Amino acid sequence: MAPRICAIGAGRMGRGIAHVFAYAGSEVVLLDAKERPAEDFAGLEADSLAEIRSGLETLAALGLFEAAVIDRIVARITVMPRSRVADAVGSADFVFEGVPERKDAKADAFSLIDPHLSDTAVVASTTSTILVDELIDMVSRPGRFLNAHWLNPAYLVPLVELMPSERTDEEAVAALETVLTGIGKVPVRLKASPGYIVPRVQTLAMNEAARMAEEGVATPEAIDKALLYGFGFRFAVLGLLEFIDWGGNDILYYASRYMAGAMDDDRFAAPEIIDRNMKEGRNGLRDGIGFFDYADRDIAAYRKERLGRFVDQLRLLNLVRPPA
Repeated sequence: MAPRICAIGAGRMGRGIAHVFAYAGSEVVLLDAKERPAEDFAGLEADSLAEIRSGLETLAALGLFEAAVIDRIVARITVMPRSRVADAVGSADFVFEGVPERKDAKADAFSLIDPHLSDTAVVASTTSTILVDELIDMVSRPGRFLNAHWLNPAYLVPLVELMPSERTDEEAVAALETVLTGIGKVPVRLKASPGYIVPRVQTLAMNEAARMAEEGVATPEAIDKALLYGFGFRFAVLGLLEFIDWGGNDILYYASRYMAGAMDDDRFAAPEIIDRNMKEGRNGLRDGIGFFDYADRDIAAYRKERLGRFVDQLRLLNLVRPPA
């Protein structure tokens, strides 16, 4: 049976989560976190369902599924006012908090739902900035609480970053992993750390791109073209750490030293693990070990599979050319 879902906060994230789970067959309640007059709530309800429907229509038009099922999907979503909190969360298996990124707003949302949760409900904050340990005391069942960071648009991006606390029960984390995997998402666990994984890396990358534009290194159009057809092309196939192993840890070691000196800026300096791997002969594929262990891997088959995925990327970009 499909899990019962409640999303608190009828903004972009709540609507995206409602879209995802309704598409997957769940009954979803989208709970308005604000107290508002009935006529204002009616407008919010209409806007929420219209936005979700519009997203579904776009995906259907792109050939993802048949448009005939859109009414059935939208019918699984109920938008409820704050006053109906007991109905919204009382029977929910998973509750996702998606109110604004302020601790007072989150404290209000958790105090609203906490008395009405079942003992087995898993509660997840979708915060992109606040550590799980800063939120966990806002609920009375810390063992059932963790952060679940979705990337917008939530109904398209597969990744969901899971940040449990040391006080979160393993069973609760595993249950959320199972339900996310079951609807086609890719959950990844990490310890409590500012910025999660993707935002931490992309913050550095976006700032560096903006810095190059500011310095006049290239036009914004050229910078983005280079990132789309070089950086993005590579890392649609290889993970960043995998790429270090693929090319060789020693290449990054020397490149980092050169860039730190040439730019006179320690932001290009390599972390200690790169120096350590260099000294220990853990340079990746050619050494048989780096960030990953390749001892039992068929390296030729592995390279062929990855190169095949690069060719698939060329086809997607319509950049395959016949030999002259």
